[in-house]
Amino acid sequence: MAKRKARPPAARRSGCPIAGTLDLLGDKWTLLVVRDLMFYGKSRFNELQASPESVPTNILADRLRRLEEGGLVRKARYQTNPSRYEYLLTPKGAELIPVLREMISWGKRYLADIGPPPPGGFLRPGQASEEKGP
Repeated sequence: MAKRKARPPAARRSGCPIAGTLDLLGDKWTLLVVRDLMFYGKSRFNELQASPESVPTNILADRLRRLEEGGLVRKARYQTNPSRYEYLLTPKGAELIPVLREMISWGKRYLADIGPPPPGGFLRPGQASEEKGP
């Protein structure tokens, strides 16, 4: 099977930092993939696909590729025959922790019937594990 040609980086809509960040992260799936990598310990395609939001496989593959191209995720082979990969957050990807914490705080404050936050990773230093929220 021929290797897929690398796509050029997506053009930015403007020089605005918010717009540029949304160009990389601003769809309904990408931050959920980051959440699962960061806080649920998922790293393999089938684990990410099993998330309750049921991201379609073609979209999941595309988002992982975009995150890798953006330097937020690195792909590491864990099996050679057939080739299988796991996806790991880079330090750049891990810097999204405060962004996700603030999204959780906002969602808990303003969205009705919101569920609990993801486990552990959202605890701030010194926050007891039995406390709710960030």
